[in-house]
Amino acid sequence: MADGTLFIGTRRYSSWSLRGWLAVQMAGLDVEITTFPLAGGATPEVKARTPAGFVPYLEHQGARIWDSLSIGEYCAEFAPGLWPEDRILRALLRSASAEMHSGFLPLRRTYPTIMGAVASPQARDAAANDEATADIARICALWAELLVATGGPYLNGAEAGIADAMFAPVATRIRTWGLDATDVAQGYIAAIHDHPLVKRWFAEAEAEPADWRREHYETRLG
Repeated sequence: MADGTLFIGTRRYSSWSLRGWLAVQMAGLDVEITTFPLAGGATPEVKARTPAGFVPYLEHQGARIWDSLSIGEYCAEFAPGLWPEDRILRALLRSASAEMHSGFLPLRRTYPTIMGAVASPQARDAAANDEATADIARICALWAELLVATGGPYLNGAEAGIADAMFAPVATRIRTWGLDATDVAQGYIAAIHDHPLVKRWFAEAEAEPADWRREHYETRLG
């Protein structure tokens, strides 16, 4: 019998669910996965089953955690290597993860997560705006700083950790939308897409029922 349940949304669209799911998988927690088809926002079922009305939400051994970064911190209590051992590096990666958690709204709004899709150049160019471009530049610079500090290939160092879980959906967005990124950023994006857990997420997203797909997302691809 599993030790708990992780509630997530549609894998094709739910970037926050990916963050929580990666942390749980990296930590090796034994949980069942309950998936809610999303419809552009929280559904009545999600609101009824989760404390804040959003996914991801983790119930594990009596604990109840309903925020992606908090799920990551909880998972790191079981797998401390999900943060660097060094205090200074750990503080650096926590700051970067918090910046991701609360920032980059123009990027999120301009280029939604659509796992496994490839947008047309016309769709990318039509969506482009200066604020989203500035977000991408900041992310590329931040990734470069973190990779130098930890030695890569992941933000966490030799093995992926919480910071990588937080930024993985950004890596998928950049590839989905064909956005300009530095060579260093492209190398990191490739590393994220080659990670076995990310490959598994993409495969499970592709296997979701066709009627879970939402036209208002798909038509954005051009």
